[in-house]
Amino acid sequence: MDVTEAIGFVTGALCVWLVARQNVWNWLIGIANNVTFFVLFWTAGLYADSTLQVVYLGLAVYGWWAWLRGGVAHTALRVSRTTQPQWLILAAVGVVSTAALTWVLATVSDSTVPLPDAITTVLSLLATWGQARKKLESWWLWIAADLIYIPLYAYKDLWLTAALYVGFLALCVLGLRNWLADYRAAAGSPAGAATGQPSGSEPSATN
Repeated sequence: MDVTEAIGFVTGALCVWLVARQNVWNWLIGIANNVTFFVLFWTAGLYADSTLQVVYLGLAVYGWWAWLRGGVAHTALRVSRTTQPQWLILAAVGVVSTAALTWVLATVSDSTVPLPDAITTVLSLLATWGQARKKLESWWLWIAADLIYIPLYAYKDLWLTAALYVGFLALCVLGLRNWLADYRAAAGSPAGAATGQPSGSEPSATN
């Protein structure tokens, strides 16, 4: 446990809390968290998780734009459900990517946990895409990843980070509940009923 892990703890918890509240500033806090975890995971030998932080940086920029301008006619994005075609694509990408990344970690790195490192990496990327598009089911992907992350980080003696992910798990449940309530409320509104689509809630820095 050191200063880097402590910074990752604080920025990570704040980021997920802001996501659960649909606050667009979560992306900026998330970038700070990515830089911190890149250093932390690399020194711990979690190379896939470390490299993942670089991808997160790009997704954070995209997510910030999408939440503000990624909706219909470049309006604020609304909470929506993942469609069946999207699920099929996500499943295919997930299986292929996990197999490929596991092979890479097992053959060209000194990783001692190639499979769980690969699985959590892929789940996190898919969940982040869903989060950037405000897909309700992205929370289920995060929950699945967190359930693997917690024992993985404990195994690597990253106890503060493991504790953080216990907190993440609780925040994911909160986020799922909040987004689901928002989706249902919007679907029952006159605007949602007229279009057949939920209107969602506006993300703002004052949420």
